Amino acid sequence: MDNLEKTLDDANIQMDQDILVEVTTDANGSLDGACMSSIQEDYFGSASTYLMTDASKSGFSNENLASLCYGSRSYSSSLMQSQYLRSSSGDLDNVPGTVGVTTRGSPSGLTGLLNLGNTCFMNSAVQCLVHTPEFARYFREDYHCEINWHNPLGMVGELALAFGELLRKLWAPSRTPVSPRPFKTKLSRFAPQFSGYNQHDSQELLAFLLDGLHEDLNRVKHRPYLKSKDAEGRSDEEVADEYWANHIARNDSIIVDVCQGQYKSTLVCPVCGKVSVTFDPFMYLSLPLQFASTRSMSVVVFTCDGSAPPIPYTVSVPKQGRCRDLIQALSNACSLRNEERLLIAEIRNHRIHLILEDPVLQLSTIKDDDHLAVYRLPRLEKRASYVQFVHRREDLDLGNNSSSTSWKPYGVPLLAQISRNETVTGSDIHEMARKMLVPMFRNHVAQHSAVQSSLSTRTQSYHTDSSKFQLQLIDDSNTVIEQTDYAIRVPQSSVATVIFVNWSKLDIKKLNTNHLEHLPEVFKYAPPAKRTRGEPLSLYACLDAFLREEPLVPEEMWYCPRCKEQRQASKKLDLWRLPEVLVIHLKRFSFSRSTKHKLETFVNFPIHDLDLTNYIANKIPQRQTYELYAVSNHYGSMASGHYTAYIKLLDENRWYNFDDSHVSAINEEEVKSGAAYVLFYRRVGEADGAASNGTQSCVKRSRRSSQR
Repeated sequence: MDNLEKTLDDANIQMDQDILVEVTTDANGSLDGACMSSIQEDYFGSASTYLMTDASKSGFSNENLASLCYGSRSYSSSLMQSQYLRSSSGDLDNVPGTVGVTTRGSPSGLTGLLNLGNTCFMNSAVQCLVHTPEFARYFREDYHCEINWHNPLGMVGELALAFGELLRKLWAPSRTPVSPRPFKTKLSRFAPQFSGYNQHDSQELLAFLLDGLHEDLNRVKHRPYLKSKDAEGRSDEEVADEYWANHIARNDSIIVDVCQGQYKSTLVCPVCGKVSVTFDPFMYLSLPLQFASTRSMSVVVFTCDGSAPPIPYTVSVPKQGRCRDLIQALSNACSLRNEERLLIAEIRNHRIHLILEDPVLQLSTIKDDDHLAVYRLPRLEKRASYVQFVHRREDLDLGNNSSSTSWKPYGVPLLAQISRNETVTGSDIHEMARKMLVPMFRNHVAQHSAVQSSLSTRTQSYHTDSSKFQLQLIDDSNTVIEQTDYAIRVPQSSVATVIFVNWSKLDIKKLNTNHLEHLPEVFKYAPPAKRTRGEPLSLYACLDAFLREEPLVPEEMWYCPRCKEQRQASKKLDLWRLPEVLVIHLKRFSFSRSTKHKLETFVNFPIHDLDLTNYIANKIPQRQTYELYAVSNHYGSMASGHYTAYIKLLDENRWYNFDDSHVSAINEEEVKSGAAYVLFYRRVGEADGAASNGTQSCVKRSRRSSQR
């Protein structure tokens, strides 16, 4: 910046950027007159009063002030880079821009952050990260060798440098609050969503910081392209290690060393049963808080035109919703066309017990252990009558010393519709059955050929190339309609006219009975231990809910490689590899199109001995226990809330409340509150070797990364 003709814009000077002013001297040691004449009037003349006043307040002597204004050539441009790299024993207060009061013997790490205007969310998140021991050690060492200056996914090292500078100031032996404005400026530059002075979410900021710091400090300079292989019968341990090795080959930083673990994710296709297992990294766990505003409901959707086999769906509906809410959710999930409609029926004893046609019917009348079938039907202009096809399988009766064949109800009935007062023939009945049964035959080739029908005089027989099933039409008086080749009038008085489809033992083997046998309950799961009234929700219960198997939401359908279609697969997460520092996010905020809501639920989380040993799918001999050391708190509503941080100084074994610029000691029992939002745990005891503790020297890391 030796060209004094440049404007600030030309010199690319950013807001709040630190600038070193060096005053040169001539051979006699006198001030350079030309230099002084150009800057004295503009800078020292107008700023001297401010500097003197600020120095007097902060305890600086005139000699200190002179050293600030008239620095020697040793304070060259390299100082700006070196000030980020000084060891923890360096005196940061001598660096321009870090004026503060040093108190000899006072504990480090008790410095607050000024609130710049709704920046309490940032102050809370930063204090939690700054007081993570592994990060405190790392950023007070010389981490310059690990900055990835050319990572297109990073911030050219600027975020890491800004965070490192702020961390050093906060760990300096001073209690004077630090302004995070330079860090906020960098943050706003690379994450515009956090610009301005609106309130934001501390967890969202944490997610950005961890990811951004990782990219700035990624030791991998050239990321290889790696594709994980199929399991092909290999053990989970082998596949998981391969996934992790591939991940580390592309992502290797202090953030990965300290904060990243590994999930085991299992997806199961509801149609073909295809199982897909992957092992994915995670940076934190977002745990749901159990609440009763929504309800999960599982059904099976049947088509009447044979376009698809029966498909199970699970949707989320308002707990106090109505039948129309369930129909709307299912319509979205199965991509219902405009010319179609859905009909919900309760199934009991393999028959339709009740058709739920009333759109305002309360969903609370449907019990969790009920079984619902949903039929996808074309829209009709006239009122419809229904034909119900009830399956029966052959059952050999050996009573009375003689053998005879009987028919036992079986599976889930199929449903077709016709317009009221419309007459149908036996051929029409056969065509209805043919369309619905085609997708259920195991042999795809026979699906369309297994439909040639012929009728006998007393029994409606349905022939295929290799199978045969019998149809019997029963009217309201339970009388068999024998001449089904003539016109048949479907009675209007019955809810659904019943036609039995009889399957022999040989015939039934031709069907994929999985579609007919398994109609799930509306809601069934293995609940955690019940809480008595007034008993707080435990962190373990939240973890149980997070790891519970559940279907994907319709917006996150999975492409099944076997079906070659999008499917609403069931998903099960397991913890496979745990990090040194486990960050747990309690999902207190819920959003919908019209409402925003915060859950004030008190969660009983352990401060000591969080034991996750039994939650690890990868069974290892060491216990997996953690201890709490930081909490990001949120008080109030979403619109006018406030963030603070509870931090434990491990050297003192004492908790402190960091409320922006105010820092005060608190008792350990005060740490647990309904305001807890993000929890920070450190592993205790013997490490499992899955992750570094972040204390590895920079030289060793450089040697390792240079091999890539």
